[in-house]
Amino acid sequence: MVELKLSETGSGAEESEFSENEQEIANTSGGDDVSTGGVEHAPQDHGVTDNGDFQQEEDQNESDEDRHGVEESDSSEDEVAPLNTVGEVPLVWYKDEEHIGYDITGKKIKKKERQDKLDSFLASADDSKNWRKIYDEYNDEEVELTPHETKLIRKLLKGQAPHANFDPYAPYVDWFAWEDSKHPLSSAPEPKRRFIPSKWETKKVVQYVRAIRKGLIKFDKPKEEPRVYHLWGDDSSSKEKAAHGLAYIPAPKPKLPGHDESYNPSLEYIPTQEEINSYQLMFEEDRPKFIPKRFTSLRSVPAYEKAVSESFERCLDLYLCPRARKKRINIDPESLKPKLPSRKNLKPYPTTCYLEYRGHKGAVLSISTEASGEWIASGSSDGTVRVWEVETGRCLRIWELGEAVQHVAWNPSPDLPILAVSAGQDVFILNTGFGNEEDQKRVKVLLHVETHPEPDDSSQCNKASVVGWAQDARHEGVRLKHFKTVSSVEWHRKGDYFSTVMPTDILLAIKAILIHQLSKKVTQRIPFKLHGLPVSSTFHPTRSVFFVSTKKNVRVYDLLKQKLVKKLETGFREVSSIAIHPGGDNVIVGSRDGKMAWFDMDLSSQPYRVLKCHPKDITSVAFHRSYPLFASCSDDCTAYVFHGMVYSDLNQNPLIVPLEILRGHTSANGRGVMDCKFHPRQPWLFTAGADSVIRLFCH
Repeated sequence: MVELKLSETGSGAEESEFSENEQEIANTSGGDDVSTGGVEHAPQDHGVTDNGDFQQEEDQNESDEDRHGVEESDSSEDEVAPLNTVGEVPLVWYKDEEHIGYDITGKKIKKKERQDKLDSFLASADDSKNWRKIYDEYNDEEVELTPHETKLIRKLLKGQAPHANFDPYAPYVDWFAWEDSKHPLSSAPEPKRRFIPSKWETKKVVQYVRAIRKGLIKFDKPKEEPRVYHLWGDDSSSKEKAAHGLAYIPAPKPKLPGHDESYNPSLEYIPTQEEINSYQLMFEEDRPKFIPKRFTSLRSVPAYEKAVSESFERCLDLYLCPRARKKRINIDPESLKPKLPSRKNLKPYPTTCYLEYRGHKGAVLSISTEASGEWIASGSSDGTVRVWEVETGRCLRIWELGEAVQHVAWNPSPDLPILAVSAGQDVFILNTGFGNEEDQKRVKVLLHVETHPEPDDSSQCNKASVVGWAQDARHEGVRLKHFKTVSSVEWHRKGDYFSTVMPTDILLAIKAILIHQLSKKVTQRIPFKLHGLPVSSTFHPTRSVFFVSTKKNVRVYDLLKQKLVKKLETGFREVSSIAIHPGGDNVIVGSRDGKMAWFDMDLSSQPYRVLKCHPKDITSVAFHRSYPLFASCSDDCTAYVFHGMVYSDLNQNPLIVPLEILRGHTSANGRGVMDCKFHPRQPWLFTAGADSVIRLFCH
């Protein structure tokens, strides 16, 4: 900002020597600050000692301009670049600083000391050229205007052209070439004096007049406004508001009075004193607004004491309550339901309890069926593992392990009747004793563990330190010692590999899932980094794919390529169990929220369906090997059976139909049904409960 200070105060003798033009500038700019293009003019005193010299200087400048034309300004602002290089930065930012900017070399430009107003006033009174000086706030310096710049300002204030060689009365130059011109100069319409009426239009007008007189052409009659209108009519039938295209919504009518508002109602409408007293105990919203009374005549009826308040509330309802027109579609609610097949057409599926297996003294935590379906194994919190005959319910063998059995898994190979059991930090591979002599010889050779000397290789030492293979002579099997409690054991489809899961802290998550090979007695970690605490794991039924479920999602790994294939986002608070469809492309996941999610791996990583079926935690989910059935069990002592048909046509989505709710178990210590498994060949469902009972549900 540049501040132009022009003052009109000074000594009386010197002021009288001003010319008329100079006095006109002082009167125009004095008293108020004039801001033009970032220049502020402030009044200050001025004094001129020799007015004749100043006038002579101006006359000389005018003669020079007449000879040489317009010259450039001699101002230092035009010749020298601004010292301050901060650009268009508000100087308010430097208000509290000791500098006002930076020069071209990057050094700070210090602020000059300011004089107070009294000193500046005295200095301006003594300086005769002070009225020409302006303050450059941008560079913190005073700039003196040249006589040429003063003359330009004077001409601008008078409204004249600033340059001396500009002629406002220059002769007119005719630019139009009049010779050989073909187009007119004016496009004005023809005057009325040249108008000639058309006789054909006159004949047409005569035809219209005759048609109107004969009544062939009829005009619309003007609308007659009705003299009277229905005072108490409904506004919804108003044609005027509908004609303007407005969506007019009439206000709802108040409730009409009934028999209880009568001045002489029947006796059944009049409340007793006990009823009136009971009204006082009720909430104000529930109290009746009007209590009927009986009068002998209409003259004796007093004024209604709530008339004004109710009218006021009615007015508030009319202009404060918003009204909106809602389009309602009459749809049958039954038509909105998905068209599902009848349950009669989806049979067979388990419906009733056929058999109970009793013998455990604690909660049955896990069950597993043999590949042929003849036997079923169960593990309980009482530390025992039992093998039952399915058809008779007879207990064939019992192993006492001394610790609560977390999980049991029967080998899927029918030639290897062995059982994997997890109890505490140990995993036992037990020989059930079933099968022929050749099978027993093969099992004994498989369950034999030789003692090897400690290897020198560091990698083998790490493997041996994770799990120790040892012969268990007491139970006639193999014992695998882990460093944490094993929660689940799952077999590979070929029966040689099995995986174990140890839910541990996040620092040891890489050691939480191990894969063991029974034929070579070798244990190895999975070559993947787990993001989260693992809950369970399982193998793909047909391919070399491994599923690992953490508390938040399910990760799918390819064991051959050793990479992550897919990540299934469940959106649950905590995942509890997982099951793979026999086809391998669909997965169901149970959660602690009581929800179950169906994933179509070919479709998306998000759930295809989320079923909210149980009010409590889901403990286990299972698929049937041959029938289109899947089930879930929960701590609410129920098991849900669903129909889940997966089609070979990729364009058709899976069909999910709820079939049956199986009840019968009782709650113990807040737990219900702990595990459920399908029969490998029949549409039967086994459920293990916390009440130490195993139930078989048949169709």
